[in-house]
Amino acid sequence: MSANSKGDLTKIPHQILEEAAKVGLETQDKNRSGTYFHLNQETVAAKVNELFEGKLELMDVKAALKKYPWLEEYRWKIVSKDKDEYTKKVAEDYSGGYFIRILPGAEITFPLQSCLMITDRNLEQRVHNIIIAEENSNAHIITSCLQHSGVANASHLGISEIYVKKNASLNFTMIHQWSENTLVRPRSAAVIEDNATFVSNYVCMRPVRDMQMYPVAYCKGADSRVSFNTILYGQKNSLLDIGSKAVLTGRGSKAEMVSRAIAREGSKMIVRGMIEGDTTECKGHLECRGLLMDDKSFIHSIPELIAKTRGVDITHEAAVGKISEKEIVYLMTRKLSRDQAVSLIIRGFMDVGIMGLPDALNAEIKNIVDKSTEST
Repeated sequence: MSANSKGDLTKIPHQILEEAAKVGLETQDKNRSGTYFHLNQETVAAKVNELFEGKLELMDVKAALKKYPWLEEYRWKIVSKDKDEYTKKVAEDYSGGYFIRILPGAEITFPLQSCLMITDRNLEQRVHNIIIAEENSNAHIITSCLQHSGVANASHLGISEIYVKKNASLNFTMIHQWSENTLVRPRSAAVIEDNATFVSNYVCMRPVRDMQMYPVAYCKGADSRVSFNTILYGQKNSLLDIGSKAVLTGRGSKAEMVSRAIAREGSKMIVRGMIEGDTTECKGHLECRGLLMDDKSFIHSIPELIAKTRGVDITHEAAVGKISEKEIVYLMTRKLSRDQAVSLIIRGFMDVGIMGLPDALNAEIKNIVDKSTEST
């Protein structure tokens, strides 16, 4: 069996696949260009849809490093192994991760999917992922990270290094469904070259004990573009420290950050955003909106703008408040109960339309959001 086609989803227990399906995993190859599945400490599936053979590569990163010695030139280059205690742990010992390479000029019309899942109690999952979108390529990736229900005291440490080459476009959507017992520490960075576009979408809809992530994008190329879109739903004393950073060094580079955050049931949320303009004619905008649902929770929005030269044009707006009583009353006049009215407002607030996804993928993510807020 080749390294580019390791196993398939039929080898994974049905109960595990059912859990993964709740966060977007599609079990039918015909709807995905490729599938990667990392269970606990092992890559159990890495397979490219035959329709896209010769257009993309997908395999465990350890296998990729053996096959391609040049890949070392991409590893630990934009995320430092000495960044913090978590990166040091992954550098010392890791169980694998995905290597995704979109070949030059490839148009990947179906989303490529990956799933990182924990089913073992007290497990510390350590992975290192590398994505390379070669010149003139176009692809969408949806990755799901979750913990099997009933599993206690797990941790996920994930390193992701993403390279978007000249004239390439990459849309990367990450959905997290952890548990109230999980410590989560992703460390991600991306480099965007001339006239390339990177869209990073993040959705967190379930309680998590402690989550901290702050991905950074380096827009090094002329007219390079990055967009960070985030939807956060804090519940049950979750601690979420989520942010993103864009460094604009390419002439005419652009950045946009949009966040939607809801805090309830004692959850604590810190929503960060930073845009740094280092060159002339670069532009950026940062927007954060939050809804506070009770007096036990809090949202702390921290927008930062740094301009290092003349000609930089970067702006921000932030607003945190509560649901308007007038909106609730209006919906109740339309024969909805108060709980139904609040739930409808929340789903509207968490509009996945901000993510710029293809229609089919947009519908999938919207369905996940709707199901997660049904009991609100």
